[in-house]
Amino acid sequence: MQIARGVRRRTRRAAGRVRRVWRRSLQLRVVTSTLVISVAVVAVLGVFLMQQITTTMVTAKRTSAVSDALSDRATIVAQLNQPMGDPGKQVTSGSGDQAQHTFGLPIDRAAAALAARAGEAGRYTVIIRNERVPGEYRATNDIHPRSIPASLVKSVREKPINETQVVPAPLYYHGKSEPEPGLALGVRVEGGYEIYHFFPLTEEEQALSDVRQALIGVGIALVILLAVIASLVTRQVVIPVRLARQAAERLAAGRLDERLKVRGEDDLARLAASFNEMAANLALKIHQLEELSQVQRQFVSDVSHELRTPLTTVRMAADVLYESRESFDPAASRAAELMQNQLERFESMLADLLEISRHDAGAATLDIDSVDIRDLVLRAVADSEALAEKQGVRFELRLPSEPCMADVDSRRVERILRNLLFNAIEHGEGKDVIVTVGADRDAVAVAVRDHGVGLRPGEENLVFDRFWRADPSRARTIGGTGLGLAISREDAQLHGGWLQAWGAPGEGAQFRLSLPRVAGAELRGSPLPLVPPEIEMRRVWRGHATPAVPVPAGDAPAEEGSR
Repeated sequence: MQIARGVRRRTRRAAGRVRRVWRRSLQLRVVTSTLVISVAVVAVLGVFLMQQITTTMVTAKRTSAVSDALSDRATIVAQLNQPMGDPGKQVTSGSGDQAQHTFGLPIDRAAAALAARAGEAGRYTVIIRNERVPGEYRATNDIHPRSIPASLVKSVREKPINETQVVPAPLYYHGKSEPEPGLALGVRVEGGYEIYHFFPLTEEEQALSDVRQALIGVGIALVILLAVIASLVTRQVVIPVRLARQAAERLAAGRLDERLKVRGEDDLARLAASFNEMAANLALKIHQLEELSQVQRQFVSDVSHELRTPLTTVRMAADVLYESRESFDPAASRAAELMQNQLERFESMLADLLEISRHDAGAATLDIDSVDIRDLVLRAVADSEALAEKQGVRFELRLPSEPCMADVDSRRVERILRNLLFNAIEHGEGKDVIVTVGADRDAVAVAVRDHGVGLRPGEENLVFDRFWRADPSRARTIGGTGLGLAISREDAQLHGGWLQAWGAPGEGAQFRLSLPRVAGAELRGSPLPLVPPEIEMRRVWRGHATPAVPVPAGDAPAEEGSR
């Protein structure tokens, strides 16, 4: 069993390698296609030529045989109609060692005459017999009576006198175990005699065999030649295309100075020239975009920093007005409260803009420390409780009993969790929010599940865009800046982790944060499923179980509680 499994495994690996080579090699596919088509064409032409040559040779042999048989008929009839010769006179029938000496009976004289006409080479043999006279039978050159086909005998006896019948037949000879291919001709003449001529096709078979071998050799040589020609022609096209592919890969890797050599003025040369022009324009555009992006990032950073000083002054004045609002008239008191709220939102947006500018500039860094993810979840939940109570939302925590240690930046991860909780509170429509923590050997994960409006198909990635809103007409209820989820995804990617979203209209949404346990390790899977288990189970019941995201999902021991 182990040997068989090993053979199957090696066979699958070999088949996989062949498939990869087949998919990746244009030259191999073209040469193989040319070989297959060439073999089919050469085979069809070879069969057609063999049929034509065989038909021509057999027709010529048949015509010659009929002509010889007609020429012999007059001689045979003349010999059979002569009176019986001298009984003491011998007549020789056959030739060489097989010569037969008989008395001068008419049938003997006819057989001797036919043997003489056939010649020493034995171009054909003859059997003469008379069914009216039992035993009256003569044959030349050791031809065996089995050579006469029964169908030919029947046809000869049914057809009129002197009408020749021709059929292919195996020829049997005395002293030979194997028959030879040939033609059998039969005719019935006056006097009740039946004359059968046998013409061997040995020379024709040998000639056809030589022609067949020649056709096979020429066909193989032609197929190989066509394959070589196809390989050379394809190589002339594939090599420039391969060079263009390699140049495109280097260009995509950031080597914007990559160019192709232009040789000649054909289509491939024009392709190389067009590629070089495209690369030059692309490098120019990328350079311009980089400069523009740098200017924009610098502008946002400078403006954000410059706004801090006047914002601090305005904030101090607003605090004084807010603390003295009770001594103002109702309108002024309300204005002081509104100014205080908007200043808080403005400060939050300014902080987010500064954080975004740091990410855009590549200046964001991590302050790594080994922490228990459960502690970060509890702190984020505690920071969100006041808002949750205001919105009538309860948190349901599902935390493992074992510590979930990971090397992370506590401040950034806690900010991610607060953003996810605030988002769940805002869109949860007052329903409970479930927070689940899971861990395995390589990763930790936190899933935040709400039961609100959910997400429409295609919005799972849009939700992380800056300032994106699922419903533009819907007002923000908690004063968010629109940058929270965008910053959260940047923070997750800075850790080498994932921040993913799932949602369905009317089913709510779930956001999953997955982080590697060890800083810098590659994240290969998540210990928590992206799709909530109850939704996945419902799909299984309906017979439409399809994983939403191709990420391994596992179960972690959990204890349920509410907060």
